[in-house]
Amino acid sequence: MLTLHRPFALLSLSLGVLIASPAIAQTQRVPELFQQGSEAAANDSAEFTASTNTSETLYLAPNQVVEYSLRLSAPATLGGRRLEAGSVIRGQFEPVSGGLRYVATGAESSDRIYTFTAASDTLHDVKDPRETSTGAILGDAAIGAAGGVVLGEVFGNADAVEIIGGAAAGVIVGNVTAQRVVVLEPNQVLTLVTQF
Repeated sequence: MLTLHRPFALLSLSLGVLIASPAIAQTQRVPELFQQGSEAAANDSAEFTASTNTSETLYLAPNQVVEYSLRLSAPATLGGRRLEAGSVIRGQFEPVSGGLRYVATGAESSDRIYTFTAASDTLHDVKDPRETSTGAILGDAAIGAAGGVVLGEVFGNADAVEIIGGAAAGVIVGNVTAQRVVVLEPNQVLTLVTQF
């Protein structure tokens, strides 16, 4: 009687192993899926370039958020998707200490939108070159000189000292009061680093 139970016990144990085998195989496949996902993430471009895609120089205030779309300069894999050069990069310029940085939030390609996050280094602000150019300085000097002439006439005869002093004051005031801006040249290329 004992010998009859043993074959049944072995048979049921063998059936149990056969039934459990697909479940065991299934659990062994799960790491492969994770591995494929990590390979896709590893193939993502950690760094890519995009340009302003404009023929005009941009002057951006360093204390304001400005929404702006860039163009992908070269093919890249972003957010697990391969994007061709010329794809639209969506994002905005955001204030940071010393200027602005561009923060990308996604890309648009073939009427599809893909999300990811990437940022540029700081784009440093400078005195507005439109206010500190030679023409602007000469204009400030002329205004200052005219002011020197008026003051000279009010307090007596205007001479060269008042005129030269007024011109110098105009140049100094114009240069000191020039606003700070971030200047982006036409089709300027920005390097962005993805943040996963």
